[in-house]
Amino acid sequence: MIRDEIAKRKLPAVLKDGVTKETFAAYQDELRTLLADRCFGVTPEAPKEVKAEITFTRKDEYCSKSLRQGLTLSFEMEKGSFSFPLTLETPYSAKPVPAVVYIAFEDFRSDGYQPVEEIVDAGYAYATFNYAAVTSDDNDFENGIAALTTRGTDHDWGKIGMWAFAASRVLDYLLTRPEIDPNRIIVMGHSRLGKTALWAAAQDKRFAGAVSNDSGCSGAAVNRGKVGENIRDIYTRFPYWFCKNYAQYMDNEDKLPFEQYHLLALVCPRPVYVCSASADEWADPLSEFLSAYMVGEAYKLFGYEGLGECEMPEPGKRIVGDKVGYHNRPGTHFHSRYDWIRTLRFMDIALL
Repeated sequence: MIRDEIAKRKLPAVLKDGVTKETFAAYQDELRTLLADRCFGVTPEAPKEVKAEITFTRKDEYCSKSLRQGLTLSFEMEKGSFSFPLTLETPYSAKPVPAVVYIAFEDFRSDGYQPVEEIVDAGYAYATFNYAAVTSDDNDFENGIAALTTRGTDHDWGKIGMWAFAASRVLDYLLTRPEIDPNRIIVMGHSRLGKTALWAAAQDKRFAGAVSNDSGCSGAAVNRGKVGENIRDIYTRFPYWFCKNYAQYMDNEDKLPFEQYHLLALVCPRPVYVCSASADEWADPLSEFLSAYMVGEAYKLFGYEGLGECEMPEPGKRIVGDKVGYHNRPGTHFHSRYDWIRTLRFMDIALL
C-alpha cells in the first residue's frame, strides 16, 4: 500500500543518482541552499558571540530534582544588538545530561505543551523560549530580530528562519554549560514550530537530532498528493513564514525541486523523529509518515535502518528504526505528554 501511494503521488527520489556516503555532505549543501532559496529564505551568518545574563535562579524545583534559571541571551546582528529571554531547567546529575531546545508558543509553564517535570524525570535538561519574543507571528518585519537585517530580495528569510536562528543561539549558550552533554542536544517544536525545529537542525549540524510534532505542510508532510493544508493554503495565510519564492509553488506542487523528506534528509545521519495525530487531517498524518518512511534511504548510506518495509501505523502505534522514528498518536492537533514521553524514549537509544 505504501509503495502504491509513493507511485501514485510520483514522489521524487530521496537521493539523486550517484550520491554516496562520501558525497552525501555535498548533496546536503545543495539541498540546504535549495530550501533556503525556494522556501524558508536565506539565514544570515551566526553572531561571533552570544552573551548570557542570569536573571533568576531557583535551586530546588520539583522536590529538589532540578535547577531553574531565567536568562537573557544577547548578540549583535547586522543592524544592531538583539536579546531574548530563555528558561533553562536542568536536572541534578553526577554527569552531563542531554537537553531539549524547545521552541514554544508561550513563556515557560509546566503544563499544556510543556510537561517539564516529566522531561526532567527522563533525565533531560529543558531550554525553552517563546517564539513571539524573537519576532511577531505576522507580516510585521519591523519588530524584534526581523528589523535587524536588510530585506529586498525574493529569498529574504521568513519568520520560520528567524525562530530557527534563535534556537541556534540557545544552542550556542548550552554548549558553554558543563552540566549539559554537548553531543546530545536536540531541537523540538509543535505545528509551525515543528517546521522550525526541522529547519534549525537542517542548518545547524551541532544539534544532535530533531523532532517535529504535527508539523504538516512545509514541515514533515510531503506536498505531492497531500490532503488538508497545501502550499496555497499556507502561503495565502502565512506568507511571512517563508521567502517570496515559495509562492510560485501554489497549486504547483509537482514543480517543487524538493520534497519534505529532503528537509528530513538534512538532519541525517543524526536522529529525526516525526510525531502525528491521527485526527489531524489538516496536517495529514499519512503524508507525514511518508516523509519518515522515504528518508530511510538516506540513513542507509550510513548503515542505519530506516522504518523498513512497513505500512502506516494505526493510532496508538509507532515504528522506529535506528535513527528514524514515527508515531501516530490518537487524537487531534496538540503536543501531549504522550508525544513527549515516546520521543524521549526514542532519543535515549538513538543518541547513543
